[in-house]
Amino acid sequence: MTALERARGTRRDFLELTAWSTLLVGGAAALWPFVDSLNPAADVRALGTVEVDLEPIAVGQRITVVWQGKPVFIVHRTPEEIALARADDGNPELRDPAPDSERVQRPEWLVVIGICTHLGCVPLGQREGEPRGGWSGWFCACHGSHYDTAGRVRKGPAPKNLYLPPYRFLDDALIRIG
Repeated sequence: MTALERARGTRRDFLELTAWSTLLVGGAAALWPFVDSLNPAADVRALGTVEVDLEPIAVGQRITVVWQGKPVFIVHRTPEEIALARADDGNPELRDPAPDSERVQRPEWLVVIGICTHLGCVPLGQREGEPRGGWSGWFCACHGSHYDTAGRVRKGPAPKNLYLPPYRFLDDALIRIG
């Protein structure tokens, strides 16, 4: 091999570079659909925010809306439910202590994600006649977790309170979740 051939590279170097480049581009092209599948589905992106009209919800009524594929419980709390929630604010036996005032933006409206924090079940208590547990909130029949009227865990294996979604009041009768 002459000095000129060594300086320019050999045919073998060219073939090796071409093979590695093809492998790299082919691997990226094969991997892209997998990476793209990790993005949220179009229906979930469409439900990134949900606006809810609160005007038709009577005092004491509970409704469920879907936000990002999750059930969100909206409760128009009665004065008795508010009093029950606030009476337990300083209770040292709460597993995940949080005062009612930190869990609501307005005392009469409670907005929580309706998924049990134990294993992801949907607790009972949203519909009339369903068991609401020992604290008049929600009851997860799968494993026996009880939640109070502020969505705080009171009994059972659930480690945390029902989670709060990001929401804000747009006016007196309209909220935006998300």
